[in-house]
Amino acid sequence: HRDKETEFVTLCKSLHVTDLVCDHAWTLWKTIQDSVEELESLWGSCLFATVTDMDTASFTLTQLLKAVSLNVKQFLALVRKMDVNLDTISTKVNSALSHLEKKYDVMLALYQRFENPLSFSREKETIRTCWTMFLLAKGRALQMEDDLVISFQLLLCTLEFCIKRCPPDLLQPLYKSAISKVQSPPGRTARRSQSKAKSRLPESEVDLQLLKTLCQENDCNSEEVKNVYQTSFSAFLDSLDLSGSGKGLDQQYQEHYLKSRDFDGRLFLDGDETVLVPKVDMSQVERTPKKMSDEDSTLIPPQTPIRAAMTSIQQLRGDLTSSGDQPSTNLATYFKNCTVDPTQDVVKRLETFGETFSQRFGQAVGPHCVALGRQRFNLGVKLYYKIMEAMLKSVLLFHLISRKLLNDSTFHTSLLACALEVVMATYGGANMCFPWILDVVELTAFDFYKVIESFIKADPTLSKDIVKHLETCENLIMERIAWRTGSPLFDLLRQEHEGETAEQVETTANFSQPLQHNHTAADLYLSPVRPGLRVLPPETAASPNTQASSQPPTQPVSQPARPLKSNSLSLFYKKLYRLAYTRLKMLCSYLLSSHPELEPIIWTLFQHTLQHEHELMRDRHLDQLMMCAMYAICKVKTVDLRFKTIVTAYKNMPNTSQDTFKHVLTTDGNYDSIIVFYNLVFMQKLKTNILQYASTRPPTLSPIPQIPRSPYKFPNSPLRVPVSSNVYISPMKSPRMSPGMMTPRLQTSVFIYGLMLVSIGEPFGLINRFQKINQMVNSGDRSFKRSLDLGSTPKPLKRLRFDMDGQDEGDGRFASTRSRMQEQKMKEDAESRRE
Repeated sequence: HRDKETEFVTLCKSLHVTDLVCDHAWTLWKTIQDSVEELESLWGSCLFATVTDMDTASFTLTQLLKAVSLNVKQFLALVRKMDVNLDTISTKVNSALSHLEKKYDVMLALYQRFENPLSFSREKETIRTCWTMFLLAKGRALQMEDDLVISFQLLLCTLEFCIKRCPPDLLQPLYKSAISKVQSPPGRTARRSQSKAKSRLPESEVDLQLLKTLCQENDCNSEEVKNVYQTSFSAFLDSLDLSGSGKGLDQQYQEHYLKSRDFDGRLFLDGDETVLVPKVDMSQVERTPKKMSDEDSTLIPPQTPIRAAMTSIQQLRGDLTSSGDQPSTNLATYFKNCTVDPTQDVVKRLETFGETFSQRFGQAVGPHCVALGRQRFNLGVKLYYKIMEAMLKSVLLFHLISRKLLNDSTFHTSLLACALEVVMATYGGANMCFPWILDVVELTAFDFYKVIESFIKADPTLSKDIVKHLETCENLIMERIAWRTGSPLFDLLRQEHEGETAEQVETTANFSQPLQHNHTAADLYLSPVRPGLRVLPPETAASPNTQASSQPPTQPVSQPARPLKSNSLSLFYKKLYRLAYTRLKMLCSYLLSSHPELEPIIWTLFQHTLQHEHELMRDRHLDQLMMCAMYAICKVKTVDLRFKTIVTAYKNMPNTSQDTFKHVLTTDGNYDSIIVFYNLVFMQKLKTNILQYASTRPPTLSPIPQIPRSPYKFPNSPLRVPVSSNVYISPMKSPRMSPGMMTPRLQTSVFIYGLMLVSIGEPFGLINRFQKINQMVNSGDRSFKRSLDLGSTPKPLKRLRFDMDGQDEGDGRFASTRSRMQEQKMKEDAESRRE
């Protein structure tokens, strides 16, 4: 180690790394030392990246953090900052960072909830024992410790277990009164010996009244928590070794922590600097508007991660209160009126998928969580039946649709998968995010895409977050998942190319036309059939006085004959083109604002590739072709734009991953960087076409697609008062919450004026507040809103984060590029806020 800094070698020895790790970490340091300022801290980052890539960790994250004097958030940011050349950090290291960050965020949220409202005892040792028991339970029961909801449910189980063992005089009145049978205080002998006290565990049977109280206090479903207690937590208690000769809780968790190699969760109790909570500017915390009255002005607490999760789950369960896990009477009648009754097939399908889903859920979460998976599946089944009935009510020609659609197994599987995805997204869980469900039910992404739009339109009670999640799923399908080898999309494209099907890719002539969102599931799932009856939307087939009946029709409505065919490929390409152009336009605004004439040229090449060279999309990503098209056109137009500059801007766009440009399929199943893909594949395939843009007679430019706003309406969104951009009126009632779930305050009609919350039926206060509202509406002046004494400052604009400051490739363009990107992002955020 003569060529290394003495302090670096000392650091390596203190962490017990091998000479080989030391050498590789030093080599990594030498590649980045000219681009960064930190020294010892980055040495630690280099060691972390090295041992992660080599799978030879000899230290925990906490040991490393203490050695370099950093907290978790500082360390994560520093490792990412190392990636100055965009190829320093491997995708494996980046994945490890994301996992650590997610786990830390979950642990922090759980500890804050444990520390503040649920600190049930004044005895520090009792609190430490409870927290340590929870950490050990989470580590043993869950294979993915970044699951917020199940971890929180385990925390409530642990609290129930510990509270009922506490002496009554240490309990808060709420919990003291909730315990149906208070345990007797430990005897004198037990107090004398802590290990013996721990060895005498009381029965693990749950105190239902206490558990219900804990769940009510935390907006958590008691049946779900009871299920977690009786399966995962009880199994954990059985696994504990707390006998007199066994290991204590602290020692057992120490072994788990050393095995996991990440951070020590016990340090939260000590206020250790490595897990200190980052200081948060309260102006950046999303606050609920303040309720104003003469007597009290209380600010509703900020929306914490746990509160947000519990609220979403409550809303979902509330929406399904009236739905059953069996077909309703109406739906059963629909089934019976089919040419072939699909009831038995539906039931059998649900039984099969229910078993598969539960087992796969247990494999992903933990071996004792199979029953919890069954609960999630049952919620999905309720939503599946609810949406199916809503879809059928919107179609008048029931008999024609039922013969084809209700006997189509792909449609049923897609609808069920979408319902389950909504449930899984509501509960969270990184290991089971989309497209996990597709693998569980063995469904192709292209078939899943067909049901998304109809699903959203059929359920107006879906929350904004869930709608956005399903739109994200749709975009992921169009960007890459539908382009995997084996996808039916390639069969449709081949048939379209060979003229074997009535389906076709959208032509460029239609780009200027608005994208119509009046497609039904039948339009996308039905295959071309012989001419016959056609399906008309209700507004076309029904008379002005006719309402959509909630009862299944018994007779079909005859209409002029026309071929009934699937529109799945056409609609897919319509949406694909619009998504592609939207992302290209954003990237061009970041990088080519001084060359606006290049955008339509790049789009023409990009669109040509998607339509005529779609094989380039096989097992690749839409954005890879976009970046290559941009680089190619800039090259032939002699505009100096390097790939490094493109990917630097790209990685800061929303919904992107570094894998997109670091891990690209090249040839013969090999993967390399996007530059290698461009040289070996993209350029070779499109060389002739690219060079045409440098000639005096370039190809005709493709029309620009019309970019619509999201087709999915949000009836629960506050409506802006037309004369003022600062005044909004919320709906009078939220259909997502059942009356039983709503507090008396929420059951009243609520209006939000600027930042003022007015509940009809409650005392509003001084008359001058109404006068200020009138002034706001009449003038639209922001000063009136800010002059209200609300105790909070306006929410600031979000800004893009960059991994590094300074110049790009020594030419000084990076700083200006960053500035343009920030300005563009600020404009977009401001527009979205106004919407």
